[in-house]
Amino acid sequence: MNFAYPSQRFQDWISQQWCIWRGKKIDPDQTDWLMGPFGNTDSIADDFFSKLALDENLEIKRNVKDGGILSSINDLELSDPEYKRLSPNISSFYENTSLYDLDLSIKWNPFYRIFGGLINYLYSNRLKQLNLPLDQSEVSAGINSEVITLSEPKTGNIKYTIWYRTLKSNGRVLYSGIYTTCRIPSGKVCIKVIFPLPRGNATIIMSPTVGPNGELFLMSSGKKYGDPGFYFLLNDSKGGHWAQYVHSFRENLNVFVDESGTLRAKHSITLWKQRVLDIYYKMFKSE
Repeated sequence: MNFAYPSQRFQDWISQQWCIWRGKKIDPDQTDWLMGPFGNTDSIADDFFSKLALDENLEIKRNVKDGGILSSINDLELSDPEYKRLSPNISSFYENTSLYDLDLSIKWNPFYRIFGGLINYLYSNRLKQLNLPLDQSEVSAGINSEVITLSEPKTGNIKYTIWYRTLKSNGRVLYSGIYTTCRIPSGKVCIKVIFPLPRGNATIIMSPTVGPNGELFLMSSGKKYGDPGFYFLLNDSKGGHWAQYVHSFRENLNVFVDESGTLRAKHSITLWKQRVLDIYYKMFKSE
């Protein structure tokens, strides 16, 4: 029997032990498509990335003026017809994310909103990570969006790109995630987002497709380990690596340009095929 690291908060230990019980032991050297940095502090926010830069001897650059969460939309390896259909406004956003301001609105399933509040209370508020807003009043002022890069000092090559988002109203951290791409076992190239957590991370793998009107669909759903979807990863008390594929938790993102030419996105979260939360984004270039 393997156990989670004992010297930590009880709720963190329980969630990690669940991952060990329900998940599978993995070899990081054979699972590079899934691996990413693990958190090792009680608070993530932007503190983790400062420590990561120090530990790996990387140069950290904040508020990157022309930074994108993807270095190039070509990293997605879409088909030629898909690239021809894809709206250039969407490509611009992913390649130049820091040039855009974001507004958002939220619509909860009332039942799951209760559990969202509980997760924020037990985990997110303390960790300053994966903080889902509960009320529209929290997000009415908009959000701060910052691109952070960690680069090799000698070559300048970017190793990690972080998209760091906080509420303008009170500075509370919403998301602190590493954005990259990966090739899953089927050979499909997907967007991978890594959210560091204590002694592990939550990793979301999203499969991209382009719709008939140039919209970009990112689907985080599948049936089994190795598919796109939501993964918990962690280190146990002996340093072993574990991964749990949570196939009941799914996210779909639709990025599109509306009839007025405004860039928008709808982010839908479901659990056991029940709607949990819809987040609506409006993205526009900063003045």
